[in-house]
Amino acid sequence: MNPLLQRLQPYPFERLKKLFAGVTPHPDFRPISLGIGEPRHPTPAFLKERLSEAILAPDGGLSVYPATAGTPALRSACADWLKRRYGLDVEPSSQILPVNGSREALFALAQTVVNPRAFTDGAEPVVVCPNPFYQIYEGAAYLAGAQPYFVPSVPTKNFATDWASVPTTIWERTQLLFTCSPGNPTGAVMPLDEWAMLFELSDRYGFVIASDECYSEIYFRDTPPLGGLEAAARLGRHDFRRLVSLTSLSKRSNVPGLRSGFVAGDAELMRDFLLYRTYHGSAMSTTVQSASAAAWLDEAHVQANREQYRAKFHAVTPRLAEVMNVNLPDAGFYLWAEVPTVFGGQDQRNHPERDVLFARELFAQYNVTVLPGSYLARESGGVNPGRHRIRMALVAETSECIEAAQRIIQFIQASNSTQP
Repeated sequence: MNPLLQRLQPYPFERLKKLFAGVTPHPDFRPISLGIGEPRHPTPAFLKERLSEAILAPDGGLSVYPATAGTPALRSACADWLKRRYGLDVEPSSQILPVNGSREALFALAQTVVNPRAFTDGAEPVVVCPNPFYQIYEGAAYLAGAQPYFVPSVPTKNFATDWASVPTTIWERTQLLFTCSPGNPTGAVMPLDEWAMLFELSDRYGFVIASDECYSEIYFRDTPPLGGLEAAARLGRHDFRRLVSLTSLSKRSNVPGLRSGFVAGDAELMRDFLLYRTYHGSAMSTTVQSASAAAWLDEAHVQANREQYRAKFHAVTPRLAEVMNVNLPDAGFYLWAEVPTVFGGQDQRNHPERDVLFARELFAQYNVTVLPGSYLARESGGVNPGRHRIRMALVAETSECIEAAQRIIQFIQASNSTQP
């Protein structure tokens, strides 16, 4: 077996399953999960119709192998969206590639970019990641033969990634850097000066930047989040050298099961990525491509989806803020909250795994699932930046999220009332 498999950490939801093993939730409460970030708003009817039409068309779309590069219609629809959303002029045939969701593409990109034998002294190449982070970054690095380096974040600065703390010895070995903006789990958005810093570092050390932007269309401010390609264009980097952005329809259009997204950016990188994917065997079905093109060309359903999230977050966040340290994020559909020091009838301020204990007791007593923040981060500089925090995915309908919030409030207040 590939020995690199042994370096993989258990996925957060496997750890959560183990944490809850043997726990029987209180029978008076129906289960509510704020754990997994799986959109649960209804899939737009017109996308279901487009899928059906594509399957029932005379050629069927199922009788031929789809091209890895995608259909011209889909690539054109993606380019049109980039123009509307970011004001970008991207060449559909050479700078855009459809993918089966951003998760698959993030992993495959690392296998394309990383050269595990690049250093004559035998040193491992490095893949730089934010911390906390989406776990695919770590697994993709390990299985590409690289060492992930987790950059600490600054809680007092909305968990902004402290790129300036990375030593030169790490940058000299870096081949790939993952960014996530809006961030998972923090919801933070990278400003233009942060992008400028990363582009300067990329020019100096020659690494590729992969910008994970799957939450870009769920935001709570008047100004949409800045994208990586948009930042490059503003800074005069119109060729997008050593930069690709990855996006998806899963969150934007409530179709996680469609497994559809695209990657765009540096034409040279895209050429090599297409070569890898041709052998990887990951071409998107033409029926899915047809529905995807329709999704990228329509904004009405995206605006309606965004308004649902805004209403939900404005209803839930103030309630929870009365008993927890939690704020409205810049974007995304997660609340990144600090766990109170008192719960379970005891003062837990010195407990090393307060977030884990909180999640387990909340599940046991109120049948609400949240994800411990420490599961979404790694120790960096002696500190796990997710420690004492939880991630709550507000993906269900508003009424269910409000009910979950009320149970969390009851859990905390009931626990506090037991204190002398």
